[in-house]
Amino acid sequence: MTQLNVNIETLFQSLDVSAELIKEEKEITYLEGLALAGDFLFEQEIPQDMSDSLKKKLQQALSQIQPDSLSKETVRKAYQLAVLKGMKEGVQAHHALTPDAVALFMSYLVNKVQGNEKSFSLYDPAVGTANLVSAIMNHSQATIKTYGFEVDETLVQLAFTSANLQETEIQLFHEDSIRPYPLPPIDIVTSDLPVGFYPRDEISADYQLKGEQGKSLIHHLMIERSFNVVKQGGFLFFIVPNFLFESEQAKQLHHYLKENGHILGLLQLPASMFTNSQFKKSILLLQKKGDDVIAPKQALLAELPSFSKKEAIADMIRQIDRWFQEQLQV
Repeated sequence: MTQLNVNIETLFQSLDVSAELIKEEKEITYLEGLALAGDFLFEQEIPQDMSDSLKKKLQQALSQIQPDSLSKETVRKAYQLAVLKGMKEGVQAHHALTPDAVALFMSYLVNKVQGNEKSFSLYDPAVGTANLVSAIMNHSQATIKTYGFEVDETLVQLAFTSANLQETEIQLFHEDSIRPYPLPPIDIVTSDLPVGFYPRDEISADYQLKGEQGKSLIHHLMIERSFNVVKQGGFLFFIVPNFLFESEQAKQLHHYLKENGHILGLLQLPASMFTNSQFKKSILLLQKKGDDVIAPKQALLAELPSFSKKEAIADMIRQIDRWFQEQLQV
């Protein structure tokens, strides 16, 4: 086992024990306890409102870790393991975490289109625990100004704590990203889009992709919102359900995308990642139209092999590199 893995395991165990202790004493969820445990580790201080016995146990658990000695990726991966454990409690149906291999693949795509840019801006309308944007930031040489929106208070707190522990600057908004909010023009949008209906008709009424009859689809609205904030020629990479273009409102979405951008490609994630075929997902690659933007002659369509098959993935990346070079000259 490498030193990195030892550090990940040690940090996970420290966070896990602490989260369980806080959960039990305060009668809260594991995820809420994890956010507090991360805060205590970052601040290197345990609040006075804890019982003496709990303070002693937490000090013992957290004293195993020196945050300054850990790499950003060690923190992200250990924190991710603890979040995954907490999400298995099933407290919130919409709590989900982008798998690590997918987050790393998304970082590859972002690096591909950004090239040698020294800085760029990144936006996620459904940032969750910020695992996806953190992976992208940790695997880029550029300075990235990141904006993340999330309506769930627990997820925002987890994202905030994770960013602090990684010493990563992310501007987090505990806000509904469908509600218009002033942002600077964005270079890249990435998101693992939530799927379902958006409840606030008075807000969705201003969108082109509002439901023609009944409720609007939140994943459609997030795509439109992202087009509204991204620069001309900017890229948008979304993790979407495979049925995206098969739903009742798919025709409306397809028309919108054709009017406002170019569909660069659709990469199906490995079927082995999903226990149920109805939950299968793909990565949708889009580019907003602009004066100097040329549509690719051929879209990038592929089914990705299992991320555990290194040779197959390496071969697929070579093919994708060739496509980017031939079609987008990047």
